Amino acid sequence: MNPDSLSWDYPAPFTQRSIVLPEDIDGLEHTNNTVYVKWCEQVAWAHSVSLGLDLDTYRSLDRAMAITHSEYHYLQASRAGDEVVAGTWIVSWDNKLTMQRRFQVTRISDGACLLRAGMRFACIEISSGKPRRLPKEFVTGYGPAVLNLNENALVS
Repeated sequence: MNPDSLSWDYPAPFTQRSIVLPEDIDGLEHTNNTVYVKWCEQVAWAHSVSLGLDLDTYRSLDRAMAITHSEYHYLQASRAGDEVVAGTWIVSWDNKLTMQRRFQVTRISDGACLLRAGMRFACIEISSGKPRRLPKEFVTGYGPAVLNLNENALVS
C-alpha cells in the first residue's frame, strides 16, 4: 500500500517510514510502546528540519520547542518486519508561545492505524529553560505548516 493512499486523520502529513526491528519487540512479542514514542519524536524532528528549524538553528537562537504534555493511544500491535509510516501535523499554535502536534502511525501492508498521539510544546530559552516568545524564525518556519484546526482536545 502506498503511504499517500493511507487513511490519514488530517490532510498532507509529513511522513517517515520505519521497519519494526527484532530489538523493537518486547516480552509480549509486539513492538514496545517506547518505540512508538521514538517514531513520533523522529518524525517531528524530521518535519522541523524540513522547515529549516534544526538543532543548530535552535542553539543559535537559544530557543527550542519543548514538550509540555503528550498522550499516546495504542490501537493495534505491530510485529518484527512490519513496515510502518509515522505521520505528523502541526494542528494549532498561538503564534506567541505554544503549538500542538498530532501523530498517526500506520502499518503499510493493511493500512491499520496503530497509534494516534498528540504533543503540546512551549517555546523555551535553551540557556535558562524559561518560556519565551517564538522568535521570528520559528514563526516563518513553522507558521506555514500549521493546519489551524483550533482544537482543544490533545488526542481524539
